[in-house]
Amino acid sequence: MYTFSKRLKTFALVLMVLGALGMALGLWSAPKTVEQAKSMVVSHDTHGEAESHEVAPADEKQVVVIEGHEIEVGGQSSHAASTDESHTADHDTHLLHQLQNKPWAAIYVAALFALMISLGVLAFYGINRAAQAGWSPLLFRVMEGITSYLLPGGILLLVILVLTSLHFNHLFVWMDPEVVAHDELIQGKSGFLNVPGFLIRSVIYLGIWIGYQKLSRKFSLAEDNDSTTGSFVKNFRLSAAFLVLFLISESMMSWDWIMSVDPHWFSTLFGWYVFASLFVSGITVIAMVTIYLKSKGLLPDVNDSHIHDLAKFMFGISVFWTYLWFSQFMLIWYSNIPEEVTYFVTRIEDFKVGYFGMIAMNFLLPLLLLMNSDYKRLNWLVVMAGIVILVGHYFDVYHMIMPATVGDQASFGLTELAAVAFFAGLFIFVVFTSIASAPITPKNHPLIEESKHFHY
Repeated sequence: MYTFSKRLKTFALVLMVLGALGMALGLWSAPKTVEQAKSMVVSHDTHGEAESHEVAPADEKQVVVIEGHEIEVGGQSSHAASTDESHTADHDTHLLHQLQNKPWAAIYVAALFALMISLGVLAFYGINRAAQAGWSPLLFRVMEGITSYLLPGGILLLVILVLTSLHFNHLFVWMDPEVVAHDELIQGKSGFLNVPGFLIRSVIYLGIWIGYQKLSRKFSLAEDNDSTTGSFVKNFRLSAAFLVLFLISESMMSWDWIMSVDPHWFSTLFGWYVFASLFVSGITVIAMVTIYLKSKGLLPDVNDSHIHDLAKFMFGISVFWTYLWFSQFMLIWYSNIPEEVTYFVTRIEDFKVGYFGMIAMNFLLPLLLLMNSDYKRLNWLVVMAGIVILVGHYFDVYHMIMPATVGDQASFGLTELAAVAFFAGLFIFVVFTSIASAPITPKNHPLIEESKHFHY
């Protein structure tokens, strides 16, 4: 039975404390006024903004060009000047909201990514249970430990969503009544994009995932003392039903929690794209935790073939993610429909290095590191590839959220690092506490002997 080492527990707690302090500092230092926001501008971009012009005296007429239009300034054109002032005021308010969003978006990205890892493991666990896979039962307690993060992680994410709905931030612009009042497109989506429905759906998603995790864990532990296959059969049926609900809830979650930060934009592939990201991240964490526990002598029956199969999934799903990314990008870019292509234009113009760097980390490096079958059996290489994949998919989530919420004011600094540290510490603490709470090797599972003698 695994014992949560004092050193690892201390490390996790230190990460949480430092992360919490950093996040608190980031929230406290967010600008409160337009003047403070102007003094904190990172890289003021003038796309679509009116240039500043000196206004002629009232008795003189002068023609200036604003946003490509000739406007008379001075004399009888005071209305044009007031319009320009109104535009500037709107821009300043928008800038203030961007910078106020920055620490919240950093926290939201880290919270969402940590939950997605656990959700990806839950899907992989459910698939193996429903398929009655013979190679993986030795890894079930590792998977159950990782999925235990869903409860605390889900509660924290729900708290962020509730605070957002109470206007503590502006992450979801469709929650702002003033914006909706002047936006016909968002008004047309109000039947789905409304705060009560959003929060109710969020609770339902988390209820489905956490409910399955708790029940499946209960049946799994019952197998250890079950002389029949009753608990195994119950878990099989539960997992098969869960996968149907998962496909629906995961897609809707991606629309609600991620795609709706860009309420004008939509993609029919987005649910699958998010699934590929969370799935490969989850499998990667299974491999890394398994390798760590095996290095401590706690999983003696796990062999190179188990690691090889996990690495094979890491490789295969990385390619699948790239296929979905390219399919989504190619069709939208080629069709050049303004409501759709703006998603990629924003990311390519303002986040070019990070965005294309993320694609390289999620495709090229896993491809080069894990293509060779022999490399999939090298623990250190699998861990190295896993770190690359996790960093790459963190930045995948980062680029899903930041361009719409923070825009060209986005950067990677203290608050982002603090949020990653806090949720990484919480993840480690919860996962290894759960793993330590039960025998690490299942007993009486009908396929456990097949798993112990698995060879690829």
